[in-house]
Amino acid sequence: MTSPSESAAAASGMDIHQILDYLPHRYPFLLVDRVLEVIPGERILALKNVSMNEPFFPGHYPHHPVMPGVLIVEAMAQAAAILSFKTLGQLPDANSVYYFVGIDNTRFKRPVVPGDQLLLEARLNANKRGIWKFSAVARVGGELAAEADLICAVRPTA
Repeated sequence: MTSPSESAAAASGMDIHQILDYLPHRYPFLLVDRVLEVIPGERILALKNVSMNEPFFPGHYPHHPVMPGVLIVEAMAQAAAILSFKTLGQLPDANSVYYFVGIDNTRFKRPVVPGDQLLLEARLNANKRGIWKFSAVARVGGELAAEADLICAVRPTA
């Protein structure tokens, strides 16, 4: 049985410096700004602050900026990757890559625009033979923006 302090530590958040230890992504592709809560083996809550300074807005769309749906899904997957490594109790290394292997049941419910803050939530559904399955959602102000079932795998690099 875990003590209250161990449970609190397991559920604690992460700042950007800690996130950089768990994700190989860097600007302009790092899409998780803060982790609010991570419970290994269960779920993660993370934030993506959406700024007008994002490199994709000048082209998507110049007169009505909207965050591309594929990047919303990528942000959910990055949060799920952190949850995977926290669940394993290890940091990623240079000898492996965390890949998407499937994205199912994806739906976009509202546009994400500059000034929004995406609350990313991923729940671990299964981990068998190195295949990780998650249910993920992205919300803005409590309103569902996107949802997807994500399938990921850690594979050795060549």
